Amino acid sequence: MSLTDGLSGKGIARHSAKRWVFLAGGLLSAIAGYVNVVMLSFFAVPVSHMSGPVSRLSIDIAVADLADLMLVAGILAGFLFGAMLSGLLIGSATLRAGKRYGGVLILQGAILSLATVMALNDVTLAVPLAALACGLQNAMASSYRGLELRTTHVTGIVTDIGVLIGQRLRQRYIRIWKLWLLLTLLFSFFAGGIGGALLVKEMGMGALGVAAAACVVLGAGYIIVQHRVNIKSKTA
Repeated sequence: MSLTDGLSGKGIARHSAKRWVFLAGGLLSAIAGYVNVVMLSFFAVPVSHMSGPVSRLSIDIAVADLADLMLVAGILAGFLFGAMLSGLLIGSATLRAGKRYGGVLILQGAILSLATVMALNDVTLAVPLAALACGLQNAMASSYRGLELRTTHVTGIVTDIGVLIGQRLRQRYIRIWKLWLLLTLLFSFFAGGIGGALLVKEMGMGALGVAAAACVVLGAGYIIVQHRVNIKSKTA
């Protein structure tokens, strides 16, 4: 095989990897947007990002609202523990094939299933559980080829989109795929939120179970695909 063929093969592999990152990132962002809207609809608190809860915690301390303080502190603790659990199970924050993403996604689905049961029974423990699931997801893979990836909130995404557009307006070279990936994550989060709002009207808090099922299906799918890839690599 010639050097040109090898380079083209690498280029195809990179293109295929990017395509999977776009697909997986979009799906995860949609799930996070969905979960956040469902929880906002019933409990009026965000669980997929921590800026709002931290600010709310400041207010609760200032006005001595102990009941709300405990709820918000639970969100922070849940998200933090989820990120810690992800780091324990996966290790590296850099997106790489072969990591235990499938198992972590199934675990996320199980946590969201438990949160659904709690929510349907009006148990507020559903809130920190949903935050735990989001923290687990957000820490699964936080970087890819020098680009910061966050699938449960969009502040950094919007910032990076603005920076890239600004650099392009200054006639600086940017990797256009990075801009498209960020736009994909942003749109997916937004679309997931719309889906959450629509299904909440029809299913109430049972809508959270849809996100749980989606995580399990994605996790199982990843495990199956990874298993097939391993078999092919051994027989090649």
